[in-house]
Amino acid sequence: MKLGRFVVEGLDGPVQRICMVLPEQNRVIDLRAAEALRLQAKGATREAALRYASTVFPESMSAAIALGQQFLDTAAEAAEKNGADASLAMDGLKWGAACDPSVVRDGLTFTKHIRQFHERMNVTPQPALLEIPGYFKGSPWTVIGHDAEVPWPARGQRIDYELEIGWVIGSRANNITPDTALAHLFGVTIFNDFSARDLQANEFAIGMGPTKSKDFAYGIGPWITTIDEFSDLNAIKMSVRVNGETWGEGDSSEMLWTPEELIAYVSIGDHIQPGDVIGSGTMGDGSALELGRSLNPGDVVELDVGGVGVLRNRIGQRPEESWWPERRDPFM
Repeated sequence: MKLGRFVVEGLDGPVQRICMVLPEQNRVIDLRAAEALRLQAKGATREAALRYASTVFPESMSAAIALGQQFLDTAAEAAEKNGADASLAMDGLKWGAACDPSVVRDGLTFTKHIRQFHERMNVTPQPALLEIPGYFKGSPWTVIGHDAEVPWPARGQRIDYELEIGWVIGSRANNITPDTALAHLFGVTIFNDFSARDLQANEFAIGMGPTKSKDFAYGIGPWITTIDEFSDLNAIKMSVRVNGETWGEGDSSEMLWTPEELIAYVSIGDHIQPGDVIGSGTMGDGSALELGRSLNPGDVVELDVGGVGVLRNRIGQRPEESWWPERRDPFM
């Protein structure tokens, strides 16, 4: 099953609607509308049907996933009974981010990318990369969806994409182990960890992890494919195109740390929540940095992940100069 969110304009502003996505038919099913119609056919009033349907299919994908199997069962039944009457053509839809995670987490697991990234950044890989599946935490407030424009970061000059798989968490977990981690995995999406490489180099020197080099945009979408549709998480085809030209191709086979190990490690002493998205780390040749290239305003980036689809975003224009900290000299 493929599940996403599209945006409609309401009286109080934009509203997110959860939908079942049928790419091969070029349509989506508005699940809230389909469920309301199903309930009305069984005798519910329109008002009561909408109240119930809005609970099962709220604006938040994370809240819907938290309902567990009831969410998927109701989606399947509503689509089967009234999907035809609640369908919309995909053409012209405004997409929201496929998920609204409580926190962004992004790993570093692809061996080829690790090697090439460190070579380009002129730094030596740390032995700790072989000891733990490292990851960083980012802002959930800058998550964007399919076809959204990527805001150019303040003071950034060298902008990059990063082709990653997004592991979508299905149930709350704490201190789990790899052998049980897959039971907590809801599905797979595409994760674009946009980066400002010039800012990133400066932040690396501080040693506290990335901030402004990352927290201007995280692409998540175009939708989520539920985990039952994948037979092998280590054989997912991946590619990236910029302005229609293929810049990188590969698959998920070269992960140093498995999805199960990454998810389990994140849960140690912490709590993963339904709808959280954990980035797999960038595929080898999955960033412009590895090719000695970078992005320009107006460039269109398309990340293609087998079994999911294509996440497309356009790079925005450079902003006007804004406030930025001035260098301090403690010995003045």
